[in-house]
Amino acid sequence: MISKSQLWGKRIFDVLLALVCLPFLIVPILLLILVATIDTKKWGIYWQHRVGQYGKLFRIYKIRTLADGEHQLGQLDRSASPIGKFLRQTKLNELPQLYNVLIGDMSFVGPRPDLQGFADELIGDNRIILEVKPGITGPATLKYRHEERVLERQNNPKHYNRTIIWVDKVKINKKYVQNYSFYLDLTLILKSILNK
Repeated sequence: MISKSQLWGKRIFDVLLALVCLPFLIVPILLLILVATIDTKKWGIYWQHRVGQYGKLFRIYKIRTLADGEHQLGQLDRSASPIGKFLRQTKLNELPQLYNVLIGDMSFVGPRPDLQGFADELIGDNRIILEVKPGITGPATLKYRHEERVLERQNNPKHYNRTIIWVDKVKINKKYVQNYSFYLDLTLILKSILNK
């Protein structure tokens, strides 16, 4: 079980790392916003409400990769432009979440923040997942880095996501919180950078 002191240490590390990264990433982020604006013909920053720590809703920010229209789960990569696909595959569209980390909505490592109807509906011991801030990366994120490709192969992507992937993510994220350590976070960050 993660302690309050560990949560504070995690927060301090997040702020320091974000401040170190920001000078190097601010120009690339602004350029990606410009490219996405031209590519999608919409403002290049996209935001959406997600479920955060203790079930509180917050706005998550991403580089826009999809044009206007209806987009179905399991078809998001197909709906993206070639530039959008590249941003999604390389996770560069997630860079604006550095801001989410700075203002305290997210952490560098933790369970990925979900839409309403998932994490906010957890019951019993599974609600331990909500004790930590959602992360840019995490153990479940690494396992399901190609989640969209998996969903594309399913006859019913929504059902598969809710009954198979989501259930597995809960187990993985629960184990992460129960066995939390600073070393574990560093390991997951390194794996994410190396894409392993």
